[in-house]
Amino acid sequence: MTARVDAKRGKLHKNTAFDYVNFVFTVLLAIVIIYPFYNSVLISFTPQADYVKTPFMLFPKNFTLDSYKIVFESRILFAGLRNTAIITLVGVCYNIFLTVLMAYCLNKDVPGKKFVVLAVIFTMYFSGGLIPFYLLIRDMGLMDNILSMILPTGISIMYMTVMRKYFAALPEELEESARIDGASDMLILFRIILPLALPMVVTFMLYYGVERWNEWWNGMLFIKSPYKQPLQLVLRGIIQTAGTTNLGSRFQEAGIVPFTDGVKMASITFTIIPVMCAYPFMQKYFVQGLAIGAVKG
Repeated sequence: MTARVDAKRGKLHKNTAFDYVNFVFTVLLAIVIIYPFYNSVLISFTPQADYVKTPFMLFPKNFTLDSYKIVFESRILFAGLRNTAIITLVGVCYNIFLTVLMAYCLNKDVPGKKFVVLAVIFTMYFSGGLIPFYLLIRDMGLMDNILSMILPTGISIMYMTVMRKYFAALPEELEESARIDGASDMLILFRIILPLALPMVVTFMLYYGVERWNEWWNGMLFIKSPYKQPLQLVLRGIIQTAGTTNLGSRFQEAGIVPFTDGVKMASITFTIIPVMCAYPFMQKYFVQGLAIGAVKG
């Protein structure tokens, strides 16, 4: 009997032709996705002469840090990094605070709840338009102010809806027992509800963080001072101007023409490192949050 069970298990775990094909396809797909990033990093460390000879390479023949030296001497790039760091840290706290509060409030039976929910969802599909948005920011006195990149985008309706559905699925007995003990709504939210929803909250914090880190559109509309611009807008200017105009470097003052593609790729690599470093620390919560969103949403 045991031998028969072992034979059945062996058949279940035996690799089929489909498994091998699927494995090969997955590896090829991973190479297609990863290689552009890998090639960008290689170009940032490659001299211009080597790049002209072999634009596509697996390993650099010669190694240079000239592109990174030019990038690290750019004051405007570090000013953009500082601005984006402020926007990301303050913006994520602002986003997640408002999202949690709205999700919790719209989960309660309050007067006019259906109208408020419909009005909020309406904004997912229709907006006032770019011109009214611009006039609103101007009339609020936020032109050329870093707050113009933080305050207008407070809540993602999609994230709030998923969070609201998850809060609704929690047992009502948790809140009832807390109310019997005299807990207020804010205490219930922050001491009972949020610890249970921590993976989902961290996942949405990561989403908000990536959105804030990549923000450049509002900066282009409302920020005019070069040293108040976000990092992605500075990077956009570097790429559009072939990597030389915005970089006040002693190499250029000495008449040395930098490797423009190398400077571009070094700038791109420099901007994605902080987000890449954050993912490993949030991966556990990220996977759990995706599973919660798939089941509860």
